[in-house]
Amino acid sequence: MVKREMTRKFLEDAFCGESKAHMKYSIYAEDAEAQGKKNLARLWRAIAYAEFVHARNHFKALGYLGAVDANLEDSAAGEHFEIEEMYPVYKNASEFQEEKEAIRSAHFALEAEKIHEKMYNDAHEYLKNNDDLEDKKIFICEICGYTTFDTVPDKCPVCGAPAEKFKEF
Repeated sequence: MVKREMTRKFLEDAFCGESKAHMKYSIYAEDAEAQGKKNLARLWRAIAYAEFVHARNHFKALGYLGAVDANLEDSAAGEHFEIEEMYPVYKNASEFQEEKEAIRSAHFALEAEKIHEKMYNDAHEYLKNNDDLEDKKIFICEICGYTTFDTVPDKCPVCGAPAEKFKEF
């Protein structure tokens, strides 16, 4: 794990930058694919993966990868922060400034994060018994991020999207 303050700051910044590039390029690839530009999409996906590799290397060098139980606790804590502090503040600011797309985006994320926190906490209970999760399908609404196990609702309870807008994992 990196201990010197300046090196740590640089690695933190690099981790954030590489993570952002990974997501940005993945989104560009999805858009290019939708427009029929399959080879351009493939290029963006490939480079997005390279950015992921860089971010993963920085993450490990920073000492953030822990034991599975610690990683679950960290994941639940991150979701909890987003639920209790981050998204309520972002949503309030968006409402104050009458930014409709930002309000919608923050609302969708906040509702999904509530489910994610519970899922991580439930998974941690399984792990306490040295068990893996049950083998269930996971479905994510591609509009808002609502997450559910095993069955897809006719309409997303958060955004109202139809069942065919859910992606299976």
